[in-house]
Amino acid sequence: QVQLVESGGGLVQTGGSLRLSCAASRSFSSCYWYHQAPGKQREWVATITSGGSPYYSDSVKGRFTISRDNAKNAVYLQMDSLKFEDTGVYYCKADSTWGTHWGQGTQVTVSS
Repeated sequence: QVQLVESGGGLVQTGGSLRLSCAASRSFSSCYWYHQAPGKQREWVATITSGGSPYYSDSVKGRFTISRDNAKNAVYLQMDSLKFEDTGVYYCKADSTWGTHWGQGTQVTVSS
């Protein structure tokens, strides 16, 4: 099993930045960030493959940057130019030999 722990959420004003971290207990292949806004379904935000290739949803492209540090078994989500609609819980998901794993989420609140 792989345990994932997200951190870095908080309260920020519109236009501000936050950097989310996802720390894994073991190595993993691809890793994903998801966003769940209040009262809505969880939506995919970004992916980084085992080779380091990033992919983004249209809603965050150009504003968010996903990266990984394999030595630390960690993935990061740099969020810039934050908008009110970015508010919600951000979850990390990772694929490994043992399956797919989710973290508990970290809350991001963007004040307008």
